[in-house]
Amino acid sequence: MKIIKYKEEDGSLQLAAVTEKEEIFPLPYEDFLTIIEKAENQGMTCLDLVEQAIADSHMLPYALDELTLTLPLHAGEVWAAGVTYLKSKKARNYEAYEGNEEVADSYYDKVYDAERPEIFFKSTGSRTVGPEDPVYLRNDSNWQIPEPELGLILNSNGRIVGYTVGNDMSSRDIEGENPLYLPQAKIWKGSCSFGPAIRLAETVEDPYDLTITCEIFREDEKVFEESANTSQLKRKYHELVEYLQRDNDLFSGTVLFTGTCIIPPNEFTLQKGDRIEITIPEVGTLRNPVHELVVKKATV
Repeated sequence: MKIIKYKEEDGSLQLAAVTEKEEIFPLPYEDFLTIIEKAENQGMTCLDLVEQAIADSHMLPYALDELTLTLPLHAGEVWAAGVTYLKSKKARNYEAYEGNEEVADSYYDKVYDAERPEIFFKSTGSRTVGPEDPVYLRNDSNWQIPEPELGLILNSNGRIVGYTVGNDMSSRDIEGENPLYLPQAKIWKGSCSFGPAIRLAETVEDPYDLTITCEIFREDEKVFEESANTSQLKRKYHELVEYLQRDNDLFSGTVLFTGTCIIPPNEFTLQKGDRIEITIPEVGTLRNPVHELVVKKATV
């Protein structure tokens, strides 16, 4: 079972459930956040609540590809975990140590092997975009890539209630220049997207066996494709969530990206006009065109 939000002809937004047979049922809620909070308050699962709503609903006469999908959840906060895959550790070393992936006892090696994971703030609701919306390039970076990730949808108790496809846009040159520049390498307008749906956690057989595929197109020609599997993740989801919760208020609908194992070649950087497509078959394909930001002069 998946949850989507789509745009009606009059511009209004409608939340809906999609069954395994791709039957679409409208839901009487404005946002998936409402489902999370209502299920939590009533001691139910999100799946139970959605199935109750479907029983009193009617199937829509649309196919999924006929709908204009939007963000299925207004997430007040999006967090992300880093260096959770071996390939990510090597890529961070390459950025920081003049092209050397194997650095003895680097700080990225220490993070990869440490008990405490790297967790950082990624985005707010107003900075996050959904399917088919543009992601943006930083004007002060010359080396930018998407980072395809599995996203966890959490309730206020830290329970995983759903899974989504995430894109953690990154500026490799800024991050490699100095690890203290991580916020600037990760957070800017349109640097975070997720969607196109949320797969309810109860309907995922094995979240450690999900294939993630990233494709990048330039002038409609595929210039990059790579796949990975969440079985390659070094850490467990509950481990990441537990550290996120430590001395921290966790809000319903928080999204936690779990790290990437897909990294384009070191000579590759995104360009204006590219199209990024990230697929997890159990969730769907997140598509975003790449745009440039309009430079605004700082005012003093």
